[in-house]
Amino acid sequence: MADKKIYLIMPRWPENSLWGCLGIKFPYLALTTLAALTPPGLEVRILDENVEDIDFEDLPDLAAISLMTPLAPRGYFIADRFRSRGVPVVLGGVHATMLPEEAQGHADAVAVGEGELIWPMLLEDFSSGSLKPFYRAERLVPLRNLTPPRRELLKRGAYLFQNTLQTTRGCPNDCDFCSVTTFYGNTYRFRPVPEVLKEIGTLKGNLLFFVDDNIIGHKSYAQELFQGLIPLKKRWVSQATLSLTRDEKLLSLARASGCLGLFVGFESLSQEILNDLGKPFYKVSHYETAIRILHDQGIGIQGSFIFGHDEDTPEAFSRVVRFCDRNRMDAVLFSLLTPFPGTRIYQQMLRENRILHFDWEKYDMNHVVFQPRQMAPETLAQGFREAYSRVYGGASLFRRLAKAHRGLLLFGPLNLSMRRAWKKIIPGEKG
Repeated sequence: MADKKIYLIMPRWPENSLWGCLGIKFPYLALTTLAALTPPGLEVRILDENVEDIDFEDLPDLAAISLMTPLAPRGYFIADRFRSRGVPVVLGGVHATMLPEEAQGHADAVAVGEGELIWPMLLEDFSSGSLKPFYRAERLVPLRNLTPPRRELLKRGAYLFQNTLQTTRGCPNDCDFCSVTTFYGNTYRFRPVPEVLKEIGTLKGNLLFFVDDNIIGHKSYAQELFQGLIPLKKRWVSQATLSLTRDEKLLSLARASGCLGLFVGFESLSQEILNDLGKPFYKVSHYETAIRILHDQGIGIQGSFIFGHDEDTPEAFSRVVRFCDRNRMDAVLFSLLTPFPGTRIYQQMLRENRILHFDWEKYDMNHVVFQPRQMAPETLAQGFREAYSRVYGGASLFRRLAKAHRGLLLFGPLNLSMRRAWKKIIPGEKG
C-alpha cells in the first residue's frame, strides 16, 4: 500500500502586495519544520505557492495550510477547493491561532499555537480517521533536541538562499502592534548553542539567515552564540534592537562572527509614539549614533518605519525619508500601521470603531485598513506611496549606498528588488 501523501502549503501573497512582487524569495521555516516532524510512512511535500503553482488535480490525502493574516483569503480558497474534492484540510499559523473559529469554517482541523506539540498528535488522529476540530498547544515548546528542518524538500533554485534557522523564539519586548508575544507568549526561549552550531555544520553555503525576532534579546546567550560562530567563518543576517550598539563586547563579537546586516525596527522618529507603542527603551536621540556605530563595524541596516500612528501627521513621511538618506540606511522597509488580530492595537481600534474593514488580504501593511487620527485614510496612503517612491528613487539609492561596505552584495540586490516592487504595487486607494 502506497504511503499517504501530505502537502504542507504556504499560500501565495496577493499580486498587489509588496511581498507578492518582491523578486527575492525566502523559504518558510514553519513548513520545513513540520516536514521534519512527519513520521515515516507518510509522504510529505512542501508547496510554497510563491514559487510554484498548486496542481489541484494531484490530490493529497491531507493538506495542511499555514496562514498569515494577509494570506488567509487565499489559504481559505485553497482549503475549500481541496475539501470540495474530499481532501481533509488542516489550517494553522498565526492567523488561525488568533481567529480559530473563523478558520474552522474552512477546515477539518485547526491547529492553535506552536506546531511541534500539535502536529504529531494531529497526524496520529489523521491516520486513524479521527481528526478533531481543534488542536491547541497547552504549553510552550522547549527548544531543546529539535528535529532539524527538512530543507531538501524546498524547491531547488527558487530562493535567494535556503539556510534559514532559528536560535530563539519570542521577544523580551511587548509592543502594542506586534503579534509575536501573543503567539509565542511573553517569553524568550533559546536553543542550546551546541545544537545550533551542529545544525549549521550540516548546511551548504556561506550565508545564514536567523529568523529570530530579536537575536540579542538575551545578551549572555547571544555572546555564546556569536563566539561559537566565529570558527565556522559564516556570514549571517538577522533582526536585533539598537541595544547592541551599547554593548561593545557583544557588538565586537557580532562583527567577528560574520554579521553582515540587521533588520532594525526603528518604527518612528517620535519619542512620544515609541512610548505609546511600548518601546520606551528606544531613544530617538540615540538613533543616529547607533547607526554610525553599526556602520563603523561594517554591519548594514535595513531600517523599518511604520506610518499611521495616532500622533503621526503628514510631515512624518518627508522627515523619515530625509533621515534614511542622511544616515545612509542600507535598505528601508516602510509599513502602514496594521491592527492584526490578537494585538492590543487591534483590540483598541475595535473598541474605538476605527477599523474600516476586515478584508484580510489588505492587512499586508501596504494598505490603510483603519481610520487614522491626524489625517484622512487617502492622505496616509498617498504619503506612504510617495515616501517609498522617494526612498527607492535613484537619488536616494545613490546617497544611501555610495559608501559600500561588506554587505553591499546583500543590500544591493535587495534595494533593486524593492525598487521594482514598489513601482508595481504601492496602492493609492485607502483599502
